[in-house]
Amino acid sequence: MSPKAMMPQSNQMVLTDLFVATDLDVQHLTSAKPDVMHDGKVYRRLSPDYFAWLRSRMQAAQIAFRNKQLSPAKWNALRQRFNYVQEQAITLFGKPALKMACQNLTIREYKPPKLQKTEQAQRWLYPANQKLRFSVEVDSRTVAKVDAIRAQAMDLGWTEPQLHQNQGRHRFPCGEDYGLICFIGGDREIARVTESYIEIVHGIGTTRERVLKFHNSKVLQPWMKKVEVPNVH
Repeated sequence: MSPKAMMPQSNQMVLTDLFVATDLDVQHLTSAKPDVMHDGKVYRRLSPDYFAWLRSRMQAAQIAFRNKQLSPAKWNALRQRFNYVQEQAITLFGKPALKMACQNLTIREYKPPKLQKTEQAQRWLYPANQKLRFSVEVDSRTVAKVDAIRAQAMDLGWTEPQLHQNQGRHRFPCGEDYGLICFIGGDREIARVTESYIEIVHGIGTTRERVLKFHNSKVLQPWMKKVEVPNVH
């Protein structure tokens, strides 16, 4: 795959640039802007500075792998993605420019691509026929994550509000109104789905990767004691 692809459309040739997300997913897109929203994810046009920042992330991931904080499968997937991005960067900019960008990078000052406020708010409201005092903004990618496990979860006894509700009587995360959808934004992904809990993986591919659990409040959890009600004679 070349850094710039030619795509026929209406008998014309359209140039597309190489755009890369922070998880190293690659897309060939046409845009005058440096950052582009595509399928609920933000991509940035590859540049020497952006490559240097992605390389610093890979170095952090490598340290996590060596310390057994990152699984071999996830490390190999990241490494394969980065190798492709690096090949394209060398073709586009040359090794001297990339080396200089890496030497001059100040990680704390670099601002990576992220969803802007206007892109995050997607008018998602559950329940739709009721307006509570507080709500959590939900983007289309987060909705898709819940939709992907909805049938499985409901077969296990989860309710639609437990999965989809983003309105509450109290400010998030207080109270029990807020559903799973409010806890899986950004880089959080859904893992295992059980009757008692749903696993949420936070910080995939980073040194701070960890698994959280969203518990089903309608199911008796191990730390809950069943209260015996005495019979009345």
